[in-house]
Amino acid sequence: MDEIVNKVAQSALTTIDLEKFYPTGETVVFDMKDHLFMELILKEKDFRAGLLALDWEIYRNKNVAIVCTADAIVPIWAYMLVASYLQPVAAFYAFGDEEFVHKTLFLKNMAAIDPQQYQDQRVVVKGCGNKTITEAAYVEITRLLRPVVKSIMYGEPCSTVPVFKKK
Repeated sequence: MDEIVNKVAQSALTTIDLEKFYPTGETVVFDMKDHLFMELILKEKDFRAGLLALDWEIYRNKNVAIVCTADAIVPIWAYMLVASYLQPVAAFYAFGDEEFVHKTLFLKNMAAIDPQQYQDQRVVVKGCGNKTITEAAYVEITRLLRPVVKSIMYGEPCSTVPVFKKK
């Protein structure tokens, strides 16, 4: 009787699970609209006083998406002022909606990858998991690894789709 050999376990594949880089922490929205006169007009004196009186601790260790959902003209300095208040308390903040903040954090987390540790390796980027991984993350891992790896595959070690192979 022939012995069953697990060729996947014996292969020299390195698997990367992008869920390891998934952003953590709560993301909340700072809507400029809520700090405008009649939710439309920025009155500098009132705006500054309102920000000064705001309990910024509600943003402590949170990811903050800065948006303006009103059709208002908000000067650039006003966004900068909000950022200056968020700096000492928020874990992260950016101008954009929650999805933008999520993608930005994901890419920021992936920037910690040292591509050289995958030099000349055959890499499988895991395709299935418990969390939704955006296309941006898959594009970024390809950008990081392609210059150094022997090959990139997508999926699971037992069933992969070839993406790149060094010639």
